[in-house]
Amino acid sequence: MNLSHVRPVLVLVLGLIALARPLASIVVEQSGHDLGAAPRLLLTAAITLVWVAAVGLSRALRPVLTLVLAGLVYAVAAIVLSGILSPLLLGHLAGPLAQPLAIVPMLVVNALWGLVAGLLALGVRHLRGAGIRSPGAAATTAPPAPGSPGPASSAHGRDGTSRS
Repeated sequence: MNLSHVRPVLVLVLGLIALARPLASIVVEQSGHDLGAAPRLLLTAAITLVWVAAVGLSRALRPVLTLVLAGLVYAVAAIVLSGILSPLLLGHLAGPLAQPLAIVPMLVVNALWGLVAGLLALGVRHLRGAGIRSPGAAATTAPPAPGSPGPASSAHGRDGTSRS
């Protein structure tokens, strides 16, 4: 996997933006209420929309890989956050670090979330007409240099027949 064309700051920022979801849950639960399923789904949808817009409307060269990595950054950050905050708020370790078998599924689920968001971002790119070129590829539709005959006006016509 070639990571040289992935913008690490973008991956990190998008992954950390997703922490809004667990942080919202923590704040609401600390106030003695339950966030509920609908607000959690809305937060997930909003984060996905931010991810898709940020990558689909940007010049990120590898939109799918960028968002898969953002999903993994989020998963690792959520695990770390849980490991720090659960002893402080609950008095004991809870979450994935307390149940290590949950770590791999958490990584997989969040990588899949990034994959879906990345495919949506790719779709946004194609709808905008900003298709993906391979990294480092030059545009093939550059205009001819002034004074040069150009591709259509050579010794042959467009159909390949001789003009003589």
